[in-house]
Formats: sequence, structure tokens, C-alpha cells
Amino acid sequence: MIGDDEEAVELARLTIKALLVLVGRGMVVNTSDVVTALSMAESHQIDQFMALYEEEIIKDNYGKAIRVKTLGQKTYVDSVKRHDVVFGVGPAGTGKTFLAVTLAVTALKRGQVKRIILTRPAVEAGESLGFLPGDLKEKVDPYLRPVYDALYHILGKEQTTRLMERDVIEIAPLAYMRGRTLDDAFVILDEAQNTTIMQMKMFLTRLGFNSKMIINGDTSQIDLPRNVKSGLIDATQKLQGIKQIDFVYFSAKDVVRHPVVADIIKAYETSSEEMKDLLKPKASDVEADYQPGLTKYPVIGQEH
Repeated sequence: MIGDDEEAVELARLTIKALLVLVGRGMVVNTSDVVTALSMAESHQIDQFMALYEEEIIKDNYGKAIRVKTLGQKTYVDSVKRHDVVFGVGPAGTGKTFLAVTLAVTALKRGQVKRIILTRPAVEAGESLGFLPGDLKEKVDPYLRPVYDALYHILGKEQTTRLMERDVIEIAPLAYMRGRTLDDAFVILDEAQNTTIMQMKMFLTRLGFNSKMIINGDTSQIDLPRNVKSGLIDATQKLQGIKQIDFVYFSAKDVVRHPVVADIIKAYETSSEEMKDLLKPKASDVEADYQPGLTKYPVIGQEH
């Protein structure tokens, strides 16, 4: 990545300078810090690098400070502080789930809420009324593994188990939220792209007094049937401009996994845009498909 040209040398200089500031403050620099600094230098945002280290959200189970790692994550954390309902929309690997759980545990420890509720739709389990509650929870549990992993990292397995036994932390399928009012709670909906419109409406209207909601999802990973619109996409269209609701959009720049993951996401995003362009009907195609007597043009892909 670093070559002999002047621009590359300048990027290296800015990156090293920023990292030396961390060292000067007694912080241990790791690989992710180097990757973040270099990425921000490349995007001409290195002047904002230290802003990522200004605040410690909480210490994890091992006594290490948890901080934001990208500007997108900082925007997300700041938004949750200011709003009652926050949507985090973006690709996998951007830390949405981990940060949401971190903020929920922080609020619980500070006495700002009395319980944490974590949920997700059980599309893979075939969520429907045909399932008995026990069957549904058993089927959806493996898909909540990222949530458990985050809790274990922050609280430790023993404390997480104790809090779950006391119902201070509840992890359940989305179907369990129906008919409830969630007061004094920090509620997280993960994998929200797989909610239907009615499920999303049901979930959002559970919000009670002194509660916060975080809704996370990746619109590029929708598992719903093709004829079913994602509740997450619908919400981003309908709820813009409502006070106390905010939308934070992550990008490949916010990926905190191996650097190649960001490149993979960019490649697929580019491919998706190219596919959309290919599927757009040309004027000549529309004219050729038009049939007198029809009130609308045929739908592409459904011609007879």
C-alpha cells in the first residue's frame, strides 16, 4: 500500500504521526489502530483520528477499554445518546451489534434502564404461529450467537447468565414482543432487514417510557421472499424527519474486520449497482413491449 511516490510517503508520515500521539498518551497501538489511521489518512480525515479515542464507552470483561473505531461508529454512538430510536443500517462487520450491546450494558450499569431486551426475526426458523414458543426459541437461539458473544465479551459468561436468570437481560425471537409495552428498557432489534412491514410496526410501537430502541440491519442481506418488502427498507422511507428517530448509515469504511472484508463489500456493492443498471428497461424495450389496450406496461421478468 505504501510506495515510493510522494503521496504515499505523505500518507505514511501522517499515519505514523497520528499513531505516535496514541503512544504518547500511554495507549497500546494494535493492528486495527494502524488500519484505521491509514484509512483515514487516505480519505483525508486523519485530523479526526484522535476523536475516536476521546471517550471510553465501558471496560470489557477483561478490563480493556471499549471505544469506537471509525467515524461512522462515533456518529452511531452519539446518535444513540441523543435519540430514543436509532436505526443502524450498513454492511456486516461494521460493529453495529457489538456497539448496540455495549451501549445497552452501559445504560444498565449506570441505572438509566432496568433491563435489556435483545431480539431478531426468525426467518431462518420459519417464524409463524404454527410454532410452539419452545420450538421457536430453540430454533432461533443459534442465530442470536453474535448477541451472546458480545454479552460474554463485555460482561463475562457467568454474569450474563445470572442477569438472564433474573430477566434483567432477555434474548428472544421477535414474535415474543407482540402485545408488550417495554418501559425502562434498552431494546435492540438485530437483523432488522428480515422483518416484514407489520413486524417492524409491531416492534416500534412496543416502545415505552424511559426506553431506547436500536434497530440494526443490512439491506444487502435480506432473506425474505421476493414479493415481501423489508420492514427496514420501509421504515427508512416512512420515518425520516420524525423527532427522536435517527438513521445512521455505515459503509465499507466502517468495517472493523480484516481489511480485505471492506474490499469484498465494495466489490459486491459495485456489482449490485451494475446489476441494477442492467435491469433498467431501455426506452426501445418499453416501446416494443407496449400493447394497445393495456393500462400499464408489462413488468420485466413477468412477460408471457
